[in-house]
Amino acid sequence: MKTGLRVCGKRGGLIFALVLPILLLGAHGARAADSAGLKGWERDSEYNKFYNVSEFDQFKGVVEEITTVTPMAGMAPGVGIKVRDQDGDTVNVDLGPKAFVDVDSIGLKKGDKVKVKGAWAEIDGKEVFFASKVKKSEYVELKVRRTKDGAPFWTLSSEELEKERQEQ
Repeated sequence: MKTGLRVCGKRGGLIFALVLPILLLGAHGARAADSAGLKGWERDSEYNKFYNVSEFDQFKGVVEEITTVTPMAGMAPGVGIKVRDQDGDTVNVDLGPKAFVDVDSIGLKKGDKVKVKGAWAEIDGKEVFFASKVKKSEYVELKVRRTKDGAPFWTLSSEELEKERQEQ
């Protein structure tokens, strides 16, 4: 139940995709709604409705902390990162539920330089960045949502996951 990791060749010719269980075990998406570890993180949840493609953005920064987040009351715990951006501001980035997100899969740690893509939202008066991708290096990135519509990978069906994998 962990996320995908993409490793690309330097010249862009050969792409090797290491796909961890989330893409291999497509049944995960089908049972996401009733899994306790994903409570509140479901595709049509109140929380996910805050993802707005028109608020898409990206920034570079340095990871200050890897955190546990509970974006809204009653949600299962999630994983977040605090990133100091190029302007010196700290951005709270929500990655997804702990049952799905494994930052260790890309070796993400405090002090790493990252490029983060996703969308801005305001939840309970706090500005949050919904990550779709966290790129650690030219070769390594953690993908947690589709960029085009913000659909969380942990909610996708087997067919949708396979299509995403083939598009990579």
